[in-house]
Amino acid sequence: MMGTLAVVLAGKKIRTFEHLYEAEVRGDIEEVDRVLKITRINVHYTLRAPEEKWEDAREALNSYLELCPAAQSVIGCIDISDELTLKPMPE
Repeated sequence: MMGTLAVVLAGKKIRTFEHLYEAEVRGDIEEVDRVLKITRINVHYTLRAPEEKWEDAREALNSYLELCPAAQSVIGCIDISDELTLKPMPE
């Protein structure tokens, strides 16, 4: 998922070098019919980008899951949520 978002961001001329882009992923595992299953995944992205690119970054977040093979493989089975924190570019 992180790689797919990076590709969409790159298409909008937003850099995703390691010091600018990171993700924290959390998941919930629950017992369903006596079987442990991953039921939820939450991805919190942090991106440092020029403020004039923030709207483009938000648009990328709203569209990348449709292009993501991993997400498309589990949508309907696992609840996926994501969020984006934008920070100014480092000096």
